[in-house]
Amino acid sequence: MTNRLGPATAALLSLLISMLIAPAPAHAAVGLRVSGTRILEANGNAFVMRGVSHAHTWYTGQTGSFADIKALRANTVRVVLSGGRWPANGAADVANVVSLCRQNRLICVLENHDTTGYGEQSGAYPLDQAVDYWNSVKSALTGTEDFIVVNIGNEPIGNNNASSWTAATTGAISRMRALGFQHLLMVDAPNWGQDWQFTMRDNAQAVAAADPQRNTVFSIHMYGVFDTAAEINAYLNAFQSAGLPLVIGEFGHNHSDGDPDEDTIMAQAQSRGLGYIGWSWSGNGGGVEYLDMVTDFNAASLTSWGQRIFNGTNGIAATSREATFFGGGIPDTTAPTTPGTPSATGVTATGATLTWAASTDAGGSGLAGYDVYRKQGSTDTLLGQSATTSIALSGLSPATRYEVYVRARDGAGNLSGNSATTAFTTTSGGGGGCTATGSVQSQWGNGYVVQATVTNTGTAPVTGWTVTFTLPSGHTIAGSWNATLTTSGQTVTARNAGYNGNLGAGGSTGFGFQVTRPGGTATVSSYTCAAS
Repeated sequence: MTNRLGPATAALLSLLISMLIAPAPAHAAVGLRVSGTRILEANGNAFVMRGVSHAHTWYTGQTGSFADIKALRANTVRVVLSGGRWPANGAADVANVVSLCRQNRLICVLENHDTTGYGEQSGAYPLDQAVDYWNSVKSALTGTEDFIVVNIGNEPIGNNNASSWTAATTGAISRMRALGFQHLLMVDAPNWGQDWQFTMRDNAQAVAAADPQRNTVFSIHMYGVFDTAAEINAYLNAFQSAGLPLVIGEFGHNHSDGDPDEDTIMAQAQSRGLGYIGWSWSGNGGGVEYLDMVTDFNAASLTSWGQRIFNGTNGIAATSREATFFGGGIPDTTAPTTPGTPSATGVTATGATLTWAASTDAGGSGLAGYDVYRKQGSTDTLLGQSATTSIALSGLSPATRYEVYVRARDGAGNLSGNSATTAFTTTSGGGGGCTATGSVQSQWGNGYVVQATVTNTGTAPVTGWTVTFTLPSGHTIAGSWNATLTTSGQTVTARNAGYNGNLGAGGSTGFGFQVTRPGGTATVSSYTCAAS
């Protein structure tokens, strides 16, 4: 039935409606959303991804994989889609994927694989073209913000022109919002997802701010670049310190570019409350078949990698919690019990080992780890985090009194009360000697990358080290990892990070740096090392 209104009456009604039903502010996210470093569900419950990738675009007939992945306790599946670089997945197929995710009570990360290696690999699509694809399947995604995440483009830039990532990514986010997408967006790093030039790390704040809804999570892919605990921790620390949300969007137990440290990846993800998504369920080819978690899509035939990620320490079965959106539980608002009073042993000039009695958690999200603080009046300092009931502190100041306490945290982000405090005083000196060597990992006309190794050459442990080297004329530091670098003229001083200062007799650790130069082949050639 149609009812005509006079112009004045219609205008008045329109005004009243606009007053009563005001539009949501541009920054108000719906459904899954980020809050600081965490991902929250619509009800405010913290959600930590524990899942695997499924190469759907090449295996559209393997729809039973969704139920199989769920049966192995995953709470998330990352689904490979294509807009035409590979067999295309249209709106009807995407709608079926969305239905399978909901039926199987899985948070779904939908990713466009067309962008993989853009700028380096022939046939790759730019991020702007990926946005066109998402617009073409938008009808299948409307109203799915509670359980669908849109991963705009997989590994969107190779190793060529990685600096273009920032503008391309902010542009893609802006277009997605302008097209009306309300979903939590996920963006991958350049350098084939591994960000070894730190473009995403160093520009993440600007990219996050470019999202009018402030609802973008960053994804790092950890393969051969992340083959040591020091490299993994340094990268995760950078996002934690910046207060930005990060997930480990891909990783494996082995790769053609090196041997990833999957044990540290999984342990640190669990300790820090970060999501991880392993690659991949089944169907790998091109020489990386070892990354299959099951043989020929048979969930009863787990490979060694499948056993590790699903059933191993810090694996999916032990740490995954189903999203409350699916009715699997109520939000966890119960804090863990207060941990025991820490005790200090092995106190040196720059370190100490703390141990304490464990907390328990009855809220359902599971105990995730412990935070160790130095009591300093109104602003206490976080000294470190641990997934166990002990921690080896390093980087402390000699001859200094420390008063410390511990708090437990669960998978939902709830914090316990403060434990009782313990005080200790570091000693006035260390001991031992050290050497440092450097190896040029890669170089080009106007720059190069160096990996340095520090070795304790003494007979006693050391608790800290300082390496000094001189840059050739015109050379400047462009970035570094696993050490704190300061520069005076052409002299560079590298000091250990908080996690790699303790070295036993004969022990070694590494740090690295990137240098820009005006041209030529000159590189840093000599290093001096002092231990404390």
